[in-house]
Amino acid sequence: MAAVHAPALPRNFRKIRLELAREKGHPAGSAGRGYIIVAPLDKDHRFDPETWKDRRDACRVVRFRSGEDDDIGHLVRRRNGGWAFHYDIRGDEDDESGYHFENEHFEVGEYVSVREADTTHTYRVISVEPV
Repeated sequence: MAAVHAPALPRNFRKIRLELAREKGHPAGSAGRGYIIVAPLDKDHRFDPETWKDRRDACRVVRFRSGEDDDIGHLVRRRNGGWAFHYDIRGDEDDESGYHFENEHFEVGEYVSVREADTTHTYRVISVEPV
């Protein structure tokens, strides 16, 4: 039987690791709380909506928390052009939204914010690697 190979992702796909930046309750931040995002970036290191549109099933997110099971979902684009993380395929769970992700540069050392439930948390970009 021949092996089945998934089509290669475009060269601009990256694996982005975000870790919680310092905040109340986490004065040193937390390497055990964050996200891993697999998504295409444009030349300015922003999410690339055109490539996303063609390869949206490959645009994934893993939310990790020490001591908890990982949540696996998709990077989705909202009608207003914003970006969000969607975990529950049936639609019962609220999405987490990136705060102005459409304008963020996903480069090592940059900070981005994610709205989780009723609170916004800041995360630091720890790594950006080719997929």
